[in-house]
Amino acid sequence: MLRCLAIDDEPLALQQLVAYISKVPFLQLAAQCQSALEARKFLEQDTVDAIFCDINMPDLNGMDFVKSLAVPPLVVFTTAYSEYAVEGFRVNAVDYLLKPFGLQDFQRAANRLKDRLSEGRSEGQGARSKEQGVRSKEQEMYRDDTLFLKTDYRIVKVSIPNIRYVEAMSEYLKVWVEGESKPIITLLSMKKMEERLPDYFMRVHRSYIVNLHKIQEVNKNRVFLDDVDIPIGDIYKEAFQAYLDTKYLGK
Repeated sequence: MLRCLAIDDEPLALQQLVAYISKVPFLQLAAQCQSALEARKFLEQDTVDAIFCDINMPDLNGMDFVKSLAVPPLVVFTTAYSEYAVEGFRVNAVDYLLKPFGLQDFQRAANRLKDRLSEGRSEGQGARSKEQGVRSKEQEMYRDDTLFLKTDYRIVKVSIPNIRYVEAMSEYLKVWVEGESKPIITLLSMKKMEERLPDYFMRVHRSYIVNLHKIQEVNKNRVFLDDVDIPIGDIYKEAFQAYLDTKYLGK
């Protein structure tokens, strides 16, 4: 059973959260709170496995509340404002529910909580405090298979495996996605993007990060991804060659 805390300053929204929690067999409602301050007091006396937390609340918003917790439980954020999505995933939220959401969306988020919790548990763990410590480490290491990128006035969801390569353009990035004729242009640094992408992405040039799974050919210090070729920078050659050596089969 996964003990959870529901937090929302709007009574009807909180009532909906509580109702949805009651419909999921592996969820158990530990408490419901109408403010982050109330939730903080509860967590000083008790522990939970997860919280469903609204973001836009008075006095202390949900994002700052989660950041203030020394050992935060697993988190699903709920909000009516899509601009919070990117920041939500920066604090390792398991999921992000955009209001109004239905039971199917809630069930998806609950399943993700269950999966994440099982990753953090190992046989023989007894005390809940130890479980929370493991989950915290798991959260730091966890990388979801999606990104939310802000482009123009929209926030778009991107499947990471579908990203072909990332190209730097001054203070912006061009994110080239499989099946799309135009890139997603977003205000972000290469360093931030490199930190967020999984290990099958590699920076091969100061201006390029490539999806190693998309490489079709390597020739004369260039990598070829179908219709585009990308240069390999001098300072990245050694690391890229080391990767090739692990995959190369021949005499």
